[in-house]
Amino acid sequence: MRFLTVITCLFCIAIADIIAGDFSEIDKTVNTGISNSFYPGAQLLIGNENNIIYKQNYGNFTYDEFSNIVTDESMFDIASLTKVVATTTSIMILYNNGRIDLNEYVSKYIPEFKSNGKDEIKVINLLVHNSGLEAWRPFYKTCSTKEDVLAEIFEAELNYPIGSKTLYSDLNAVLLGLIVERITGTSLDKFCMENIFVNLGMKNSSFNPEESFKKNILPTENDAYWRMRQIQGEVHDETASLMGGVSGNAGMFSNATDLYKFMQMMLKEGMYYNVFSRGLKEERMFKPEIVRMFTAKYPETNYFNTRALGWETKPEQKRADVRIPCGELISENCFGHTGFTGTSIWCDIDRKLIIIFLTNRIYPSRENYGIGTVRPEVHNKAIETASKMND
Repeated sequence: MRFLTVITCLFCIAIADIIAGDFSEIDKTVNTGISNSFYPGAQLLIGNENNIIYKQNYGNFTYDEFSNIVTDESMFDIASLTKVVATTTSIMILYNNGRIDLNEYVSKYIPEFKSNGKDEIKVINLLVHNSGLEAWRPFYKTCSTKEDVLAEIFEAELNYPIGSKTLYSDLNAVLLGLIVERITGTSLDKFCMENIFVNLGMKNSSFNPEESFKKNILPTENDAYWRMRQIQGEVHDETASLMGGVSGNAGMFSNATDLYKFMQMMLKEGMYYNVFSRGLKEERMFKPEIVRMFTAKYPETNYFNTRALGWETKPEQKRADVRIPCGELISENCFGHTGFTGTSIWCDIDRKLIIIFLTNRIYPSRENYGIGTVRPEVHNKAIETASKMND
């Protein structure tokens, strides 16, 4: 009871000073995406280090006439946001506590990971995504268990020379999650629950959500190629599914309110209100220099790079017809990430602005990429509106 009471107090503190502003253009943009069937439902939250500035829910779980409407309690499969909210944060905690060396070879923590030149891959290479491993592999075609997936990764050959370029890879994140498990002697989901979710009061965040939560989770894809069923309340990502729903690359479920608590902690460089402390005592999850280290562009490469450690910074716009997800107006001093299911979290450090935009854009099919036109506009309009409010 005390835990719930403290969470309620924290939530009241967060929303007490919601600032008035005209967000009608943002609402129009998000609703246009629904009208165009880019996604049936969405959550948007804009905030800073102290307060939620704007929070809104849009649409329904599906396009059906009588589908559940999206509410504050609705949850999403956040896909690759797992890589930063769960996996990278776990690595940050271990690094803060002196339990991991980022410049150590991966094989020190995973001795099976040595063959075919992979003995030269360091933990830092996994975080920067320049490990030499391929971007993705359809493990569901050849594997049946977590052990099968890991065995294939252990035997994989290098796709390119280590450290020569960035290639965003799910395999890197799977290995990082495994490193957390090997160092801590516990599962990734349990470590995250005990060290991140509970402390931050993220009561709607977990891997493998309990049955009672599933009715509040928006469905993702109607899987017609492997599981042959509508996916709801279980991880969409095939690799994470084979890993038992708990993987470094995907598997986490959450919502905008919970993710704001997390991003607020990151913007405050590790400071947060521990829900178990008497008097809402502010504590630190990790040292501020560690947050700055993990969220800044990694400088030690011989090629143009926008990756931070686990996180992405403002990406380069490589094609005129493909916009960057965080929008063009976000400052260079930013960090964020996107998820395949239609989710994103971004923080503009200079403006001290957090933008969380969650959708289930892969319902009913992953072939729908319309969010690529909506998401940049949402971020641009959020920045424009927040800037006017500060004038």
